[in-house]
Amino acid sequence: MASGIRREFPGQQPNVTADEAWQARLVKHQLSPIILRLGFVSLLTAMSSAMVYGLLPVFLVKSLGVTAASVGLIEGIAEATTSFVKVISGIASDWTGRRKPLVVIGYTLSAVNKLVFPLAGAASVVLIARVFDRVGKGIRDAPRDAFMTDVTPVPIRGRGFGLRLAFYTVGFVLGPAAAIAIMRLSGDDFRLTFWVAVIPAILAIAVVVGLKEMPWKHADGPLRLAIRPRDLKLMPPGFWWAIAVASLLSLARFSPAFLVLKAHDVGVDAAFVPAMLIVMHLVYSAVAYPFGILADRIDRRLQLILGAGVLMLADLMLASAAHVWLAALGAGLWGLQMGITQGLLAATVADAAPGRLRGTAFGIYEVAVGIATFLASAGAGLLWTTRGASTAYAVSAIIAVLVTALLLYRRRAHPHGF
Repeated sequence: MASGIRREFPGQQPNVTADEAWQARLVKHQLSPIILRLGFVSLLTAMSSAMVYGLLPVFLVKSLGVTAASVGLIEGIAEATTSFVKVISGIASDWTGRRKPLVVIGYTLSAVNKLVFPLAGAASVVLIARVFDRVGKGIRDAPRDAFMTDVTPVPIRGRGFGLRLAFYTVGFVLGPAAAIAIMRLSGDDFRLTFWVAVIPAILAIAVVVGLKEMPWKHADGPLRLAIRPRDLKLMPPGFWWAIAVASLLSLARFSPAFLVLKAHDVGVDAAFVPAMLIVMHLVYSAVAYPFGILADRIDRRLQLILGAGVLMLADLMLASAAHVWLAALGAGLWGLQMGITQGLLAATVADAAPGRLRGTAFGIYEVAVGIATFLASAGAGLLWTTRGASTAYAVSAIIAVLVTALLLYRRRAHPHGF
C-alpha cells in the first residue's frame, strides 16, 4: 500500500479492507454515541473559547490600544498556525492508527493555554497565547474529524457532522451569554471573565479522556510519517474540488472577530459586544443539523450555492449597517451561511478521502482553509483600518459572487459530492 502500512480490524475477513470491515459493523442509519460525546466536548470547548474571543477584539482595542489591522493580523496568524498543525496531526493519526491520543493532547493544550489570557498585559502576549491555543485546536481537529468519519456510516455522515456542529455552536451561544453576565456583574472586568472561561475547558478534558477508540491495530510493515506524491494521487478529483470551494468560501468569510468590532463600531457597550456572536451562533446551531441531514439527500452543489448567496446578503447587510439591529441581522445571516456550508464541506471531504488517509485528508483541507482565512482576516483588518468596515464586507461579497458563479459552472460528479 502507498503508505507502507496496513490497518487491520479484529475479525476482519481476508480481502476486505479495515474500513470496509468496520463500516459493515456500523448500524446503517444510527449515529454512534461517540458522536454525542464529541459534540459535548465541542460544546464545552466552544463555550470556553467564546468567553475569551467574544471579548478579545474589544479588549485589544480598548485596554491594550491596538488597531483593527493588528486584530486582523493576530486572528490571521492564529488561524494559519492552526491549519499547518492540523495537517501534521492528521498525518500522525493515519500513521499511528490512533485518533484519541492526539484529540486529548489538543484539548488539553488549549485548556492550559486559557490561563495566559487573563495575565496578558501586551498585544504580543495575546498573540502568543492565541497561537498556542490554536496549536491545540490544530492538533485535535483533523484526528477528531477522522475519528467521527470512522464511526459514522456513509449514508448519514452529513447528519453526524451537522450534529457535532450544532453542539459546537450551542457552546458559542452559552459562552458569550456567560461573558456578558460576568462583565455586567463585575463592572466590565475582562480578566475575571477570562479566568472563569478556564472552567469549561477543564471539564472538556474530563469528557474526552473517557472516549473509547475504534480497535484498529497496525500490521507489520514500515511506518512513514510524511505525505508522499503517491498518497496525494489517491485523493480523487472530488476531494480537490471540495478543497478549492472551501478555500474560496474562507477567503470571503474572515474571522468572526470582525462581527464583534462591527458591534463596537455601531455603539454597543463593551459588555454586550459578545451578543453579536450569540446571534450568529444561535442561528448556526439551529440550522447546522437540519442542513447536515439535507446534505445527505440533495445535490450538495445547490446547497453550497444557497450558502454563498446568504453570505452575499450578510456582507451587504453588514456593509451598510449603521444601527445595532441591522448589524445583528447581518450576524444572523452570517451564522445561517455557516450552518448551510460547514457540515456539508466536512462530509464531502470524509466521503472523498480514502479510508486510510482520512486524517491526512482533513489536515490538507484545514491547511487550505487556514491559509485562506489568514489572507481574509489580514486583508479585512487592513481594509477596515484604511477604507472602513463597508469596504471589507463589500470585498467579501464580491468573492462570494465568484464562488456562486464557479458552482453554477460545475456539474455534480458524485451523489455525495458537488
